[in-house]
Amino acid sequence: MGEAVLISEEYRKMQQQLHQNPDYGVASVHYAPLVAQVIEAVGAQELLDYGAGKGRLGITLKQHIRRPLTIHHYDPAIPEWSAPPEPCRFVACIDVLEHIEPALLDSVLDDLQRVTAGVGVFTVHTGAAIKFLPDGRNAHLIQQPPAWWLPKLLARFELATFNRMEM
Repeated sequence: MGEAVLISEEYRKMQQQLHQNPDYGVASVHYAPLVAQVIEAVGAQELLDYGAGKGRLGITLKQHIRRPLTIHHYDPAIPEWSAPPEPCRFVACIDVLEHIEPALLDSVLDDLQRVTAGVGVFTVHTGAAIKFLPDGRNAHLIQQPPAWWLPKLLARFELATFNRMEM
């Protein structure tokens, strides 16, 4: 069985182009305190940032966590972080899933399940993005309410907490 397709080549190029914008991929900074709180609560020593973008989550976490934390990055649109990641005891996937091509979402969720070998913190923005893709589509390809997302997540993960947050 070959590797699942997680992103089309055309979309990978669009994402690489969007990542040239310094203001693209900033949500992880806002969620860093929450992620740090969970890391401390479970005593995680390593983190996989799934859909890492520019790696801002890891950079910001260093301001919140005073002990050593090994950070692994995965993002198919970032060449140096595009290799399929190994499973990790703690995974953060912050405002990534709404950017996934709808036809590939199940494959990405299956891969997220594969790499989450313990605890995961996943956030999903359910509305429109401020930014647009080079082809004119909204950067949030999937704009669905929690009632749509939750069954997909519950099919793959044991849910400990669910929060609606205004960011």
